[in-house]
Amino acid sequence: MARKFRFGLLLCAFVIFTVTLVAGCSKMNAGSTGQDNNRVVGKELQKTKRKGRIRLEHVAINVEDPVGMAKWYCQNLGMKVVRKGPPPVNMHFISDSGGNMMLEIYHNPPEAVPDYTSMDPLLLHIAFMVDDVKGIRDKLITAGATPVGDVSITSSGDEIAMLRDPWGVAIQFVKRAEPMLLHK
Repeated sequence: MARKFRFGLLLCAFVIFTVTLVAGCSKMNAGSTGQDNNRVVGKELQKTKRKGRIRLEHVAINVEDPVGMAKWYCQNLGMKVVRKGPPPVNMHFISDSGGNMMLEIYHNPPEAVPDYTSMDPLLLHIAFMVDDVKGIRDKLITAGATPVGDVSITSSGDEIAMLRDPWGVAIQFVKRAEPMLLHK
């Protein structure tokens, strides 16, 4: 019980930290293209190859079946395995098709796998930017995902669908009215 409580607190702290970091970065980069106050952003950052930059690389989650989960994400979401490790951890780094972000899925036997199915999807979810929210939702339901509500439109005009993958992990699909990230 204490281990689950500590994990819950750690997970909440991580989510709050990530949201705060993303919000702060979004405010700093809002409307920026190119150079602004000696700060290089977007494609210009890639060109500079400057040292000391910080870039989000991956988020890791402990799951019961990393091999099956990696296979499902690759087959149904166009992801690709970038690196994998041996049992019992079976670590798989899977990348989106553009190589913009990775997800590390693994099984860490000493630690309990969180009960993702019982978590509110707004506590933890993996979000994907897509062009056809309803189409991907329908495809993934056929492939074993479970819907969490219907497709909705936010007040800012974003189209969103929430599902759970076959392992209970919440996955969100969003088509932004105004893109927030560079497209690659």
